[in-house]
Amino acid sequence: MAKRDVRPDKFHQREEQEKGYRKQLPGEDEDPLPPPVEPVKSGAKPKRNDACPCGSGKKYKQCCGKNA
Repeated sequence: MAKRDVRPDKFHQREEQEKGYRKQLPGEDEDPLPPPVEPVKSGAKPKRNDACPCGSGKKYKQCCGKNA
């Protein structure tokens, strides 16, 4: 009985895997990828003794910051 080399099978598996990856990439006939989106920057978090941003007139620590 002749020994069967396992390496060619792994080579073909790798080749098929790379073909699948190439199919996921945008081609020349497809629409280009959209431009990157800038991350949303939130406003500064109020400190404990600042006025609460909810508009209650209380300090942040006595209003919305109490649960934090």
